[in-house]
Amino acid sequence: MQEVVRRYWNGVWGRLARRDVWLVRQTRWAVVARAGDTETGKVLRWEFETEADALRMVERLLRADTAGQWRKQDGGGPPTAPREWRPGPAALD
Repeated sequence: MQEVVRRYWNGVWGRLARRDVWLVRQTRWAVVARAGDTETGKVLRWEFETEADALRMVERLLRADTAGQWRKQDGGGPPTAPREWRPGPAALD
């Protein structure tokens, strides 16, 4: 979906001198999938015109045969690797 937010014209007629500029807002849905970690993982990206089409791709990806069990996460960023827990000074008392 596209929306022309602003349009400009230089006010000159003629195919050689005329100039037009459009400020266009595009609303698209994207699905991004990563296999592997943030350093070496392979990233795939698909773009869709509607949310419904994007959600169908998400459902298709979640039905794929993979290890583990899919869980919905809060937040918009990719998950980070868990840090190894090391006791601080208070934990040693």
